[in-house]
Amino acid sequence: MSRALSLQRTIVTRGERERFLTRARTLRAHYEAAGCHYWVFEEVALTGAFIEFAEGPSTEALAGANATSPDGLLDPGRIYHEVGL
Repeated sequence: MSRALSLQRTIVTRGERERFLTRARTLRAHYEAAGCHYWVFEEVALTGAFIEFAEGPSTEALAGANATSPDGLLDPGRIYHEVGL
């Protein structure tokens, strides 16, 4: 069973930063409750430019977590699966 990944690029203004981080904490709790992981990375050279990742143990698990996400952020149909190398 391979892992699955969804991602979202998000640009946040300084005034919206705390609201974004609060939402991200909510999403992290949601994905963890669904047996998945959620990470947020900020671009070093561009404050407020984030990439959000959600990872699950399977396509089905991640699609379910995406579909029930509190704000429907990540598209449940746009999932990448790990390629064995």
